[in-house]
Amino acid sequence: MVDAVWGFFSLYVASFVLMSLMLAATGLDLLTAFSAVAACINNLGPGLAQVGAHYADLHDPAKWILCFAMLLGRLEIFTLLVLLSPAFWRR
Repeated sequence: MVDAVWGFFSLYVASFVLMSLMLAATGLDLLTAFSAVAACINNLGPGLAQVGAHYADLHDPAKWILCFAMLLGRLEIFTLLVLLSPAFWRR
């Protein structure tokens, strides 16, 4: 049970950091990238800085990354990773 919790926690943190860095690579500052991912992956609503009021000013790649973050948060990380793995579709 402890290994499963650590596995979930490590995947959560890794995906959080990866998506934050991907958003930062699109030109957003780190506070905006961090809070946008936090808001989307946790289904919280508004973020901080540039995404405090709305997400309309973001570039399209940033919106796609945040859409994926919303899917991760809503469907849970393990469920989505299983659906995206090739081993699941071979059965």
